This record gives sequence, C-alpha cells and structure tokens, in this order.
Amino acid sequence: MQETFVIAHMYPDLMNLYGDRGNLLCLQQRIRGYGHRCEIRSLGLEDQLDFSELDMIFMGGGSDREQGLVYHDLLHKAETLRQEIDNGLPALCICGAYQLLGRYYQAPDGTMLQGLGFFDLYTEGRAPRLIGNILLESAVAGEKISVVGFENHGGRTYLHDPDLKPFGTVIKGHGNNGEDGGEGLWYKNLIGTYLHGPLLPKNPAIADYFIQTMAARRGLTLTGTLDDTIEHFAHQQVKNKILPK
Repeated sequence: MQETFVIAHMYPDLMNLYGDRGNLLCLQQRIRGYGHRCEIRSLGLEDQLDFSELDMIFMGGGSDREQGLVYHDLLHKAETLRQEIDNGLPALCICGAYQLLGRYYQAPDGTMLQGLGFFDLYTEGRAPRLIGNILLESAVAGEKISVVGFENHGGRTYLHDPDLKPFGTVIKGHGNNGEDGGEGLWYKNLIGTYLHGPLLPKNPAIADYFIQTMAARRGLTLTGTLDDTIEHFAHQQVKNKILPK
C-alpha cells in the first residue's frame, strides 16, 4: 500500500541559507524510490502545527534577525513541539535552527538571543568563522559510518549537559566549537548539526535513517534497496578532499 509521508519545512522564507532545501528534495526522491509519496508542507510565521498530520520537521539556518523572528513564533508552539520530539518525532535542524534548540546564542558584540531551551546547550559567536569540508564518524543503528559535509559558522556551540550525545565525532574539521571533538546533537530522532552541503544527498545512510524512522512510526517496514552509486561517489569525493592520499 502506498503511503504519503508529510514533512514540514519550517520557515522556508526565513531559515533558508546555504541551500539546505536540498535535504528535503533528497528525502522526497528517496521516499518515492521506496514506492511511497512525500509531501513537503511549508509552514511560516503564525501557521499552526498539526503534529497528527506530520511525519517529520525540517528547519535550516538563518541570520540573527530571522532567528529572532522564528524564536518568538516558536515560543507559542514550544511546549507541544518539545513533547513531540520527546515522543520520537524525526527532526533535522541545521545551523541556526540547531542553535535555537539551546538556551541562548551570544553574538560577537555581546547581544543575547534567547533560545527555546529544549536542551542544555549554548552558543557563543566569535571570530574566526569555522569554515571548510568536515568528516565525522557517527553511528546509525549501531553501525559506525563516515559522514561528510561543509561547515560555515561563527557560533561555537557547547553541550553543557554531559549526557547529551553529539551527532558525530570530528575526524577532520571543526565541529561544534573546534575544541571538544563533537559535532551536532543527536537526541532520540532529532539531529541538530552545522553540516551544510546539503547533508543528506552525500550521506544516504542518514537520509534512510529518517525515512525508516518515519515508516516505523506508522508501523511500516520499507522494502527494496536504492542504487546509491552516485551518492557514494559524491561522499567519497568529499572524503578524498579531506583525507588526500
């Protein structure tokens, strides 16, 4: 039976830096490859979130001004959103969206931008920006995999709670802060990360993690496999640039 999975694209007109919409296109194409349909539903300021109709949420990065607008809008939805995340709702939050999950972001000039406080983490903005290709080691379903991407952020994010789990361990690059070797956040089925590129087309195992999780929450099991030759080639090309022979 063909199902329709619904992914909410949160604030596409505000949180839209670095072309991370490609993550949604990747998920949509792979879901079709598995024989199902995928609807991308754009949700903006003051739009209501009906989680009974959503299988996943996605939010990209934005400037400080845009983050402030999104923060004030999300405050009205925060309690329900956090409950859904605790209940296992899949979510991918990139860069500025990742920072919003914490307690605060402090700009280089000292300006404080409050976060949603979902997690005990915080971000401090300072020079120089952390820019370049990045290679991580992460674990999906107990299997260690490499993850590649591109980072470009002035914020240094610190997971203040030692029980918080990073998305991956930095092999080459900067990660959350260039100091502790961690990158991003992985909490239940939520991934927060600084990895652009976009992330999912070059890391099909992460894309399939989200798709399989969405399916499992509906009581479905995905069948068949996809030809990831191009995806693996793209992944390896980035890896070769990071770790030249």
